[in-house]
Amino acid sequence: MSTGTTQSTARRIFIDKQSPKAYHALLQTSEAVRATATEAGLDRTLVELVNLRVSQINRCAFCLDVHTRAALRAGDTTQRLGVLAAWRDTEVFSPEERAALALAEAVTAPSDATAQEYAYEAARAVFSDDQISAVIWAAITINAFNRVSIMSKHPVRAASEA
Repeated sequence: MSTGTTQSTARRIFIDKQSPKAYHALLQTSEAVRATATEAGLDRTLVELVNLRVSQINRCAFCLDVHTRAALRAGDTTQRLGVLAAWRDTEVFSPEERAALALAEAVTAPSDATAQEYAYEAARAVFSDDQISAVIWAAITINAFNRVSIMSKHPVRAASEA
């Protein structure tokens, strides 16, 4: 059975381990963003939806694995997580969640000015300025973690091995 490790991935370094001070700073940012979201009144499931949607767009398997488990622990359902990639085509997400997802997508693909305007308009309809800022920071932070894991090729192991 193949382990999935190729010669090119075997040479990758885990940049979080190689540069622990920089990674620690990112972890501190993440903790501050989590506190900001809580103080702004954002539910943990909403923040995890943002983490998951950004990780889907960036195709970060490691972060998808981590945040799927976190979303389930926070009380989200397998149905909602299963349809997250097609959230616009469902009725299972609240107006606040839909606004947060649109904003997270706009942060992840900032070159789409039309999407940014739509996202801000939708966010302004349901969120305070503090909540909008917290969602944007959550998306920025998970984008950074995605890049750490993608460039390091952090492995995703079967649950029995994790």
